[in-house]
Amino acid sequence: MDYYKTLGVSKESSSTDIKKAYRKLALKFHPDKNKGDKGAEDKFKEISEAYAVLSDPEKKQQYDLYGSNDFRQRYSQEDIFKGFDINDILRQFSGGRQSTSFRSATGGGGSPFGSFFSQGQGGGCGGGGCQTAPEKGQDMTYQITVTLDEILNGAERTITLRKNGSTQNVSVKIPKGIEEGKKLRLQGKGGTSGNGGPPGDLFLKVEIAPDKQFAREGDDLIVSKLISFSEACFGTKIEVESIGGKKFMVKIAPGTVHDSRLRIKGFGLPTGPLGNRGDLYVKIGVKVPKELTEEQEKVVKQLQQLGL
Repeated sequence: MDYYKTLGVSKESSSTDIKKAYRKLALKFHPDKNKGDKGAEDKFKEISEAYAVLSDPEKKQQYDLYGSNDFRQRYSQEDIFKGFDINDILRQFSGGRQSTSFRSATGGGGSPFGSFFSQGQGGGCGGGGCQTAPEKGQDMTYQITVTLDEILNGAERTITLRKNGSTQNVSVKIPKGIEEGKKLRLQGKGGTSGNGGPPGDLFLKVEIAPDKQFAREGDDLIVSKLISFSEACFGTKIEVESIGGKKFMVKIAPGTVHDSRLRIKGFGLPTGPLGNRGDLYVKIGVKVPKELTEEQEKVVKQLQQLGL
């Protein structure tokens, strides 16, 4: 679903224009005005979800950055409506009170991520009482370990899940620039419903595998290199390979000290699927031999006498 098309606005629209567009559509498709109309009900849910994202600066920024599919993988339904007070607008349609049909649709509390938004209604409250809607299956959370190469390039992985005593292969897309701790959402791949409702969702929590060559700091990568004491004193050149396989000759200046860092701009990890890459830092260590030859020991003692 394209949230901008759903509300009939563009990325350049102001927050005021987005709110006006939502109010106009909410008035048209509001449950009180379209009782029994499943199409209008679904449309009302869509425009409310779109407004919940586009009216929140942080969620809007993430949506613009990742696009519709990746955004909905990263954000659950509850995440989308978190902090969103739909009643503030709905009260304008019902004389300052929440509408009766909307209360029944949300289970009485008006929660914007209650049964009304989580799936289609299986019934409603009529003159004879309320009919319980089929409940959604339980959401499930698994852990998935990704490599730095997969973060750099993105990947598609097939994972095997075990549910209800059987195994199931599921394909998952790992977006470029994914961060540790983020969750990938696979809609409808969670637990089954006990009363005919839709299945729950599967959330894959991302863990980043340790890398033998690189350490990660945000979107930057760190590679460690050792040089000798004489190279630190007089300077030298060393070869460094980035995560993408590109090789550089890096100049080490005379007088370089232990734990110095040299930056290679733009050869770290990407900031999201469409963002720029971080930097690669070369961390310089000055190696100290565990054992010295007789001649080396003699020279080092002379250097010690000279204050080195």
